[in-house]
Amino acid sequence: MQYIFMRVLMRRIKAIIPFLRDKAVPIRKKLVIVLGIAYLLSPIDLIPAPILLFGIVDDIVLWGFIIFYLRDELDKYWLGEKEIDPKERFHGKEIINDVKFEVKDETANDRGSHAENDTAEK
Repeated sequence: MQYIFMRVLMRRIKAIIPFLRDKAVPIRKKLVIVLGIAYLLSPIDLIPAPILLFGIVDDIVLWGFIIFYLRDELDKYWLGEKEIDPKERFHGKEIINDVKFEVKDETANDRGSHAENDTAEK
């Protein structure tokens, strides 16, 4: 579970650069990220750095909020996995396109036929 969370977090962090480059993104959302970066690099913190390891807590909380706030927008900019051509993935196998199929629940049909058989036996 924690591994999946870290993968999603890293993908969202990697999506920040394409997010900032997109001209369709409103400036106020870009400003949130830019101000977050400025705060991260700033020597002024809400919790002073000399207090053991707690100086980094405010930075982590702030960036957690930013990523949570922009999660839907950042998810649109995931670079994702490279798409593999099906011909390469299924080398030597025949690929059939444009097939229509229907999935039926066979358990309901089986129960109905068993119920009929049970009543016929009685």
